[in-house]
Amino acid sequence: MPLSRRLPKRGFRNPFRRDIVIINIDQLKRFPEGSVIDRDALLKAGLVNRIGDGVKVLGKGNIEYPISVKVDMISRGAKDKIEAAGGSVIEVI
Repeated sequence: MPLSRRLPKRGFRNPFRRDIVIINIDQLKRFPEGSVIDRDALLKAGLVNRIGDGVKVLGKGNIEYPISVKVDMISRGAKDKIEAAGGSVIEVI
């Protein structure tokens, strides 16, 4: 019998899995008012160690001043909070 049939099968590894880096609104408070936040700014600030397949902003926390965010994905709650503070959101695909 071949070796591949004798060894046990373990789990599943999706070859099409996307590696998304998660950021919360609370973490964006280290940027000054009116700044433009994109992938390079997040790397330079040390909020992410790698970009992976994209960056997603989630809505945990609040922000009181306007910022401009250019990321791959953003949750609806995070988008509402940033726009309510007077900021803008651009989804880069």
